[in-house]
Amino acid sequence: MAEKKTQKQLDREAVLRMEEAARSVVDFEAVLVEWNRFDENRERVERYHEVLRPEGVLITNFTSKNTSLFHDFDDKVKMHYNEGTVFPFPYYHLAWREAMKGDFLSMIYCNPEDMWQLIEDWLVALPVKKLTTKQADVLYLSAVQLFSPQDIAVYREKTDRAVRKLLAATIESIRSKIAPRIREQLESGYPQMTLEKRQFLEWYEKSKGVQQ
Repeated sequence: MAEKKTQKQLDREAVLRMEEAARSVVDFEAVLVEWNRFDENRERVERYHEVLRPEGVLITNFTSKNTSLFHDFDDKVKMHYNEGTVFPFPYYHLAWREAMKGDFLSMIYCNPEDMWQLIEDWLVALPVKKLTTKQADVLYLSAVQLFSPQDIAVYREKTDRAVRKLLAATIESIRSKIAPRIREQLESGYPQMTLEKRQFLEWYEKSKGVQQ
């Protein structure tokens, strides 16, 4: 018995027949309109099922050029909350929105010891994984929870100056480990070299006075 095809499959087969029969520019433009329609429908479905994050949020990716890892640690990334005017906190929080979609990774790994699990790029995740307990705590509070150095100082019963010093040393430790690896990737023609990594390497080597 022949498999029953869905309407979507039938529509795609119809467009394929249009594409095979197309001979003029007008015919191909009509085919292009149909394929664009399919793409728009697919992207709409994907957006419906995805939990989108504001650009630059640190909870999943420490490699954003807007984050404290690549620039001065005083530059904070805002979470773009609406202060609960529509959805009460914490239901508007990204981790809760992901959990309601069935993705619990951000909650499971939302702690200083496991936050490296949230980093997509292993090049950055590895040095974060190897941080000491004190370094991991201060980086987690600053980068993931977005606490200010003053808040961290109160929480850890330390001075503001001590927290800033530890945070700066932690970030510099990560930078010093990933910069040489990015240089190796760049010189070896690494196929997944991103513009963000190039910009970070250029900024880091310039700040250190490295001549290439």
